Amino acid sequence: MSWRSKDILQRPRWTKVRALFKSMGYSDYDLERPLIGVANSFNTIVPGHANLRQVAESVKQGIYQAGGTPVEFGLIACCDGVANGHLGMRYILPSREVIANSLEVMAQAHRLDGLVLLGSCDKIVPGLLMGAARLDLPAILVAGGPSLGGCQFDGRSADITSLAEGLGMLAAGRLAPEDFARLEEEVMPTCGSCSFLGTANSMCSMAEGLGMSLPGSATIPAVFAERFRAAQASGRRIVQMVQDGLSARRIINRQGLENAVRLGMAMGGSTNLVLHLLAIAYEAGVGLGIETFEELSASTPHIARIYPAAPPNLPDFHQAGGVPAVLKELLPLLHGQALTVTGRSVAQNVAGARKTGQEIIRSLVDPWRATGGLAILRGNLAPDSAVTKPAAIHPDMHLFQGAARCFDSEEAANQAIQERRIQAGEVVVIRYEGPKGGPGMPEMATAMKMLYGQGLALKTALITDGRFSGTNNGCFVGHISPEAAEGGPLAAVQEGDRVTIDIPGRQVNLEVSAQEMARRLAAWQRPARKFAGGYLGLYSRLAASAAQGAVMRPPAD
Repeated sequence: MSWRSKDILQRPRWTKVRALFKSMGYSDYDLERPLIGVANSFNTIVPGHANLRQVAESVKQGIYQAGGTPVEFGLIACCDGVANGHLGMRYILPSREVIANSLEVMAQAHRLDGLVLLGSCDKIVPGLLMGAARLDLPAILVAGGPSLGGCQFDGRSADITSLAEGLGMLAAGRLAPEDFARLEEEVMPTCGSCSFLGTANSMCSMAEGLGMSLPGSATIPAVFAERFRAAQASGRRIVQMVQDGLSARRIINRQGLENAVRLGMAMGGSTNLVLHLLAIAYEAGVGLGIETFEELSASTPHIARIYPAAPPNLPDFHQAGGVPAVLKELLPLLHGQALTVTGRSVAQNVAGARKTGQEIIRSLVDPWRATGGLAILRGNLAPDSAVTKPAAIHPDMHLFQGAARCFDSEEAANQAIQERRIQAGEVVVIRYEGPKGGPGMPEMATAMKMLYGQGLALKTALITDGRFSGTNNGCFVGHISPEAAEGGPLAAVQEGDRVTIDIPGRQVNLEVSAQEMARRLAAWQRPARKFAGGYLGLYSRLAASAAQGAVMRPPAD
């Protein structure tokens, strides 16, 4: 059997390469076997990645057991939570492209035969999948797993977002300072990706739904022994995938991507999964557009409720049956024959899946909602599209109209909210925070959480060309395209204008005439770029719109 690393390990022509490997202790025996890259995004900054050193050891055991040779290398990983609310958040989405590019560089420079992708958090998992789709090598994703839930707070197990909610409660006089201080010690008792259904756990679940992770592995908590057994099994499986020639694009294709979209709708996953699945499809050469999300949302019931849609968290969801149980319920709507990393179909993988009770996961005939947990909106404010999450929005807020309060940056909006200058019946408009304008499309998580903490979640709304955290609730619309920095209609909103959000009607509109909108946009002037140089300067020049996944695209030839 032949594999591509043999191209650079044959004697006598490639004796130099063999000598370089032997300088690190590799033997002839090691170099006769497939070289499996272990792409490890471990660090001690990101809680969701703090266990990946141990996870990698289990992966390497599995690779050795199956007759492969692991070669480990590092990749960057940023924490959305640490970066939130300051300059660092502008780097978070662009880091996704760095990860994809780095994976490509390492795999191609060293002629690796297969890849095990280790990651857990928001932009790392999609970046790894983008790189895998681009390379089309055998690849399998291993997540680090979610953290356990924290102390009881506001009627549920706390998580890191409880602090932002608590900050709003503190400002409103609804929480004592000593109780707020206690939360710091108790909201996140273990490492792991944050225990709610944010972007991190949404994308790990999407990887499993796509077929790129072993069944049942996405939601195993980070501190469970089961997490390490799944990692070892993934190490064994990648060697067989190399031997079978089972490459990434045989899995990351239209069928697999549509299955992932349906899973996201059924779970009420993060709004950011729309961005990331579009970007993965782009790298795989699949013509998946925003209209696919519109179509599949309308025909996919919301059958699993996890925080922020309901109190249960990811460990609760895992115990209820996790992703396999949801996929089994969804089978009539899925491409059941789609291939996965197991070498078997989705239908075969989930045949034995079981769920526990109806409190978290329901059936197609008795769903939580008749349509998907995410929705694509259009209208005169979002001609190309916008994204919202009805699963996390109270039904009373699915139709909302209010007076616009306009802010040209996240920081200005956060300050106004902190100073309690936002009133019931208003729509907070945060613009110039899209892929190009931000740049980097930062998320407006803090603003939403402060509104919640001040008791305004059911009395106000927020719209933006930026993003949201997967844990946000309240009434919100993000990813508005085209963005304000590109002359999109959001740039034309003025203080006091009436804004209507109609989720059932899939519309977000400014209540002005077409003529008035055209007049305002004709007078609009493009603002100067916020960053002329560095990586953000490059990203702001090359980033596509949110409706196209905010990928970096070279200028047209």
